[in-house]
Amino acid sequence: MNTRVLIPMSLLVSCAAAFAQSGSDARTTTYQTSRGELVVHTGQPQPHDFGPAPPFAQLDRRGAGYVTSEDAAAYPPLANDFIYADANRDGRISKAEYERWARAR
Repeated sequence: MNTRVLIPMSLLVSCAAAFAQSGSDARTTTYQTSRGELVVHTGQPQPHDFGPAPPFAQLDRRGAGYVTSEDAAAYPPLANDFIYADANRDGRISKAEYERWARAR
């Protein structure tokens, strides 16, 4: 069965405008259509600034001497890099591992 999906031009234009980005990676392409000009903006969003890494004690809320992946969720860059920060792959980040990760960041 051959199915065609028709998308109204106004929807395409509004979606393109919603995803418009600014910055050096942004690109704009213009298409001529039977209903007029269609301008599409593409690009990557600017990175979010999370600020400096918090003190180890702030993430180690239980005072256990290490940070688990659940604890790391409080600081998204650490949660994202958890496997890299956990150098010995024991499932937790010691204070020394955290400080090494924070310096390299």
